[in-house]
Amino acid sequence: MADDQHLPSDASTPYESVDEHEIKKNITEADELKQEGNESFRASRWNEALVSYRTALSRLPRRKPQPPSPDNSQDDTSDHGGARSASSGEVPTREEGPVPASIPSELEAECAKARAVLNANIGACLVKLSDYSGAVESCTQSLLDDPHYIKALQRRAASNERLDTWSSLTQAQEDYKSLLELLPPTSPQVAQTKRSLQLLEPRQQAAQKKEMAEMTGKLKNLGNSILGNFGLSTDNFKFEPNGQGGYSMNFAR
Repeated sequence: MADDQHLPSDASTPYESVDEHEIKKNITEADELKQEGNESFRASRWNEALVSYRTALSRLPRRKPQPPSPDNSQDDTSDHGGARSASSGEVPTREEGPVPASIPSELEAECAKARAVLNANIGACLVKLSDYSGAVESCTQSLLDDPHYIKALQRRAASNERLDTWSSLTQAQEDYKSLLELLPPTSPQVAQTKRSLQLLEPRQQAAQKKEMAEMTGKLKNLGNSILGNFGLSTDNFKFEPNGQGGYSMNFAR
């Protein structure tokens, strides 16, 4: 079920002045829209709930951009997200409001809390609509505002399992491991998380072998298409252990 309560995340650093009254008004509007979404979700009206949650998110200021790491120029969502895919129904595509000049730290904490919940709720709707790539992306956005958000981690892991690729299953493993660190030892979810992690390992290994075999087959076909011009094929090249932990290539007709 979509979430209504959530612990606040850490506040960001204040940087310039902003209209606090306007931000507070937007937070109130976003909360009202979230409640509408919760009602639609409880009634299994997934698309209506999705519209409400996304509209609510558009009322909030965007997350303050983080400066790029000197040793990593890639986007901070690249580790966990698939491409955002479209779900059924007409929904707004703009999910967050403009970036203001600054928000006081306490107010930013409140905005971060609201964004985290709304993005996780969007993920819950997308799961119901079988848009698992979109759910992964929305939960990743939620976790950028609160990396310890249990429900976002659970939904992202479950969605990555449904995608069932080597990469997605590996990412699901990491999320389950994070959950085991975050869940209280007495939580009934610990046993289920451990079981999910245990069942995931052979699936991840099978997906790895399958994708490696497919990649090898494609490379072999490419090699044969080139070598065929010279009356050769990849079968003419044999790789044998060299006794030193590596392989040597021998040519045979």
